[in-house]
Amino acid sequence: MLDRWTMPLTQMPLSRMAAGLASRRVTPNQVTVGAFVVGMLALPLLAMEWYLAALVVILLNRLGDGLDGNLARHTGTQSDAGGFLDIGLDFVFYAAVVLGFALADPEANALAAAWLLFAFIGTGTSFLAFAIMATRHGLTRPAFQRKAFYYLHGLTEGTETILAFVAFCLWPAHFVWLAGVFAAACLITTATRLWGGYGTLVRIEAASRKAGDGVSLNDSV
Repeated sequence: MLDRWTMPLTQMPLSRMAAGLASRRVTPNQVTVGAFVVGMLALPLLAMEWYLAALVVILLNRLGDGLDGNLARHTGTQSDAGGFLDIGLDFVFYAAVVLGFALADPEANALAAAWLLFAFIGTGTSFLAFAIMATRHGLTRPAFQRKAFYYLHGLTEGTETILAFVAFCLWPAHFVWLAGVFAAACLITTATRLWGGYGTLVRIEAASRKAGDGVSLNDSV
């Protein structure tokens, strides 16, 4: 929900950083993989309850996630392979952060972490499933031209996820409640994406059938 406002604010500093990396011949995929490796350090750090250190590597991961796309555009090396790698590693990272909190205090956090992972499955699958169908129908991304995949709006997007992770690390004693609230928001996102995506595809397919019928009638005259 907040991405449409936060993304324009981050593009200028990210573009400057991308230009610096390009001058050093750093590739977008190197940034993607490097950010993922750094971000995965959050798992052991959270398990050891080193929450502030985990927050640092989480933020570095999110910085890299924004930087790789800017670097790809700056160098003209955008690719479906790079976009696939980026989104795939993102979802692994998200799950690792939640698992880290479960390991930090299994007795208190495990159920809330499972609830949040359940919600993440909904947001992730609805996002990717619609992206596949959007590509098949040639849909564009009018509000998120900088995304590698068609981005269907939702209550919880990248900005909200970052804010949730920051809150988890700053107030780990309240993880159960924070995770519960964020999971509920993710489930709302899943429901709205399924509803919106299904309705969009129904309209597109109906229009396509109507156009096909029109062509057939014209051809038969």
